[in-house]
Amino acid sequence: MSLENTQDNLGTESITKLLIKFSIPAIVGMVVNMLYNVIDRMYIGNIPNVGGLAITGVGITMPVTQIITAFGMLVGIGTCASISIAFGKRRKDEAEGYLGNGLTLILIISAIIAVFGNIFAEQILTLFGASENTLPYALAYIRPLFWGTICNLFAFGLNNSVRSDGNPKISMYTMMIGAGINIVLDPIFIFGLNLGIQGAAYATVISQFIAGCWVLYYFTKSKKSSIKLKTSTMKLSLPVVKGILMIGLSPFLMQMASSVVSVIANNALMTHGGDLAIGAMAIITSVCSIFVMPIYGLNQGSQPIIGYNYGAKNYARVRQTYVYSLIACTVILTISSVIVQAFPEFAVSMFNKDPQLTDKTVAGMKLFLLSMPLIGIQMTASTFYQAVGKPKKAMIISLSRQVIFLIPAFLFLPRMFGLIGVWLAGPIADTLAVMVSGFIIFKEMISLKKLDAEMNEEEECSAEEISA
Repeated sequence: MSLENTQDNLGTESITKLLIKFSIPAIVGMVVNMLYNVIDRMYIGNIPNVGGLAITGVGITMPVTQIITAFGMLVGIGTCASISIAFGKRRKDEAEGYLGNGLTLILIISAIIAVFGNIFAEQILTLFGASENTLPYALAYIRPLFWGTICNLFAFGLNNSVRSDGNPKISMYTMMIGAGINIVLDPIFIFGLNLGIQGAAYATVISQFIAGCWVLYYFTKSKKSSIKLKTSTMKLSLPVVKGILMIGLSPFLMQMASSVVSVIANNALMTHGGDLAIGAMAIITSVCSIFVMPIYGLNQGSQPIIGYNYGAKNYARVRQTYVYSLIACTVILTISSVIVQAFPEFAVSMFNKDPQLTDKTVAGMKLFLLSMPLIGIQMTASTFYQAVGKPKKAMIISLSRQVIFLIPAFLFLPRMFGLIGVWLAGPIADTLAVMVSGFIIFKEMISLKKLDAEMNEEEECSAEEISA
């Protein structure tokens, strides 16, 4: 697809059609990509004799994998949004500069995480809540993932830019390739080769490596890409790097905050519920991801549309895209909430059959996910500010739940209510964060409406002058 066609489509085509065109592939891709972790946990939770402890070990590694994902977001989302805005300004060379610098940042960050992660793996996992029983499983799972960080960041980080280049279906194929290979390799490595939990990690890294190669091919050899990855653009430029990191900082900090929250939650869970409570949270998080991943896909689909039209000063289309995205997210999350509350036992049974773990997980899930229908407001608002290049507001919205509300809730509520306090922390933090983000984004929509009115007045005046 040429750059000109991309501009024409994003600036003129129906918003509804564009959202379907960009979001459906992103939703499918994100749901499939979510299977990386969910399928891993399904197989791991059903390993004979050790499934309960093994899935708890995976739960311990969650803050670590969140940190790795955070760096992928820092570079990937920052590069993606920067490319979209550059396209809106019709600056192809600038877009290629962001792509090249994004790749270099991924290479540097991956090397640092791989080396330091493996050196301090045991100390990190112990700090994050591993016990003598769960540490061996956590180590077996996380060490291959550390070495495979570059595969993760290539597959996840650069794939965002494929969508900004106007090819959401190819971005979807990237995630489908990786997840499909992972699903095939998981039972072979875990059970066939008898590698257990470590086999799940090997399967994930191999699948991410192949997906990463696919993305690299797209930006170097494919005729479908309108921008190319060139060695000349890989030399780091301070203004370009700053642009990428400033936009990517909000999702990065949100994900890092998620990691800190997971550590605090794991310690609260261990204190008030033991190893099985950590396993319960791992299952709850997996079930939640099944329903929330479509929202991430919808937001990713809206991002290039919002970014392009904001760069082109088409403020009415920016507002319309946001509102449509919010409505779709709210509908999806409301339906998801009904399913979770009505059939919790079925959702839990996919991950483990242990009666004690099932009872603890069902009780926790009903409370922890109580406010699910509301969270679309915060998620869409954060994506909006990332797309338009306003990192400070994106950061405030992103961190409101994790840092301002959820961390204090995890620290104080369990002291008063025990394990129930841990589960109640989720809906309380969600509701407060939605109130904050709703207030901020409402003011932004009013501001955009005024800008649009001013633009229309200027166009009318110009037309009158020409006629005169």
